[in-house]
Amino acid sequence: MIHSLEKFKKLVDALEALPTIGRKSATRLAYHIVMRDSFMGLKISHAIEDALRSIKKCTKCGGMSEDELCFICADESRDTSTLCIVESAKDILLLEENQLFNGRYFVLERLEEVSIAHLHELAKDGVQEILFALTPSIANDAVILYIEDKLSDLSIKFSKIAQGVPTGVSLENIDILSLSRAMSDRVRV
Repeated sequence: MIHSLEKFKKLVDALEALPTIGRKSATRLAYHIVMRDSFMGLKISHAIEDALRSIKKCTKCGGMSEDELCFICADESRDTSTLCIVESAKDILLLEENQLFNGRYFVLERLEEVSIAHLHELAKDGVQEILFALTPSIANDAVILYIEDKLSDLSIKFSKIAQGVPTGVSLENIDILSLSRAMSDRVRV
C-alpha cells in the first residue's frame, strides 16, 4: 500500500527541498494540491514552468529579469550615482518592495575577478557612492575591504548598512559582535 504512494512521496520530497519548508508543511501542501485543489497544482506547475523559461539574470546588475536588462537598470529616473551591492537578487526585491533605495544594484554572488571587473566597469560610469548591503559578518567585512581595494583607483565613497541591536530584542539575546558594534557605533541622542 505504501509503495502505491511513491508519486505523492516524491512531491512531498520536492516541496521539502524548498527553503523554510519542513516535512509537515511539505506534506500539508502536497495533500492540498493533490486532494483538495488539483487546479491550483496545475496553476502552480505552469507558473513554475513559465518562470523557469522566462526569468534570467540582468546582464548589467545580475538581478532577476525577463529581458536583457531588469526594470531597475532600464529605468532612467533611478539615481545612477549610488550603487548598492547585495548578496542575491532576492535582496533587491526586498529593498524595492519596501522602497528603501532608489539607486542601482549589483549582485555579488561570488567574489571572482570577472565579477570585480564588471563591478569596476559599472562604478566608472558616474557612481559616487557604493553602499554595501551585505549580511553583517567578519567574512563580509573582508569582502568589503577587498572590493574597496580593487576600486581604489576611482574616487568613490564607500558605506555599508548600519548594524547593531534590533528593535525589541533584549541585550541578552544579541550576539557579541552585534552588541560590540552597537556600542562602538553608538549615536548621540
